Amino acid sequence: MAQEPTVNKGAAIVVGVGTESGLGAALARRFAQEGLRVTIAGRTPERLRVVAEKIAAAGGAVAIRTADATSEADVAALFEEADRDGDLKLVAYNVGNNFAASAQDTTPELFERLWRQNALGGFIVGREAARRFSERWQGTILFTGATASLRARPPFLAFAAAKAALRAVAQGLAREFGPKGVHVAHIVIDGVIAGEYAATNFTEYARSKGPDGVLAVDDIADAYWALHCQKRSAWTHELDLRPFKEPF
Repeated sequence: MAQEPTVNKGAAIVVGVGTESGLGAALARRFAQEGLRVTIAGRTPERLRVVAEKIAAAGGAVAIRTADATSEADVAALFEEADRDGDLKLVAYNVGNNFAASAQDTTPELFERLWRQNALGGFIVGREAARRFSERWQGTILFTGATASLRARPPFLAFAAAKAALRAVAQGLAREFGPKGVHVAHIVIDGVIAGEYAATNFTEYARSKGPDGVLAVDDIADAYWALHCQKRSAWTHELDLRPFKEPF
């Protein structure tokens, strides 16, 4: 039986929603549970519909938008729709596919594609969010990072360069717009996220981690929500999340 809809407490955008088991979907569910009207954006309409149906069935307010985060036109349209009432409060940028390739096998096309998905898309989305939030002196922008944000190791040179660039985008936005009331945070996901992507692309590695050796998406989503709820006298800019037995 569907739950009664929660009272609307503003709007949120999650960019980078894929499978139902992924982090983007978990973030959307968490924000909707808190009463935010959530717009989920991604490149695959079928996946977005599945996630939206589950959120709606639980009583959440949700809309879907097919969008390319590297397109200024797509991002502008996304924000116009999601912020139609001027009550946008939270934006999460969760785009970025990992890809393993040695430096010798990394083509300029691959390097640029990963940079565009992570850094360029994060910049376009973050800039649009910061523009709106700074006019209201409030709002939260959250960027999903990775171990590769902090160090480059083969065979993930291109991915690391892209994630490091996204981290720089987050730092730049935080320094420019933090004094205008905008909370910008970068979350380093230091470990394997449980879900379909890891099970498909890193099957044996994910299995080798054992119980509690991978990050549960709902637990990550709790941390994102906690960042949004922080008082401005003690904001976190960068947060590392890893399983308790993950070495670092």
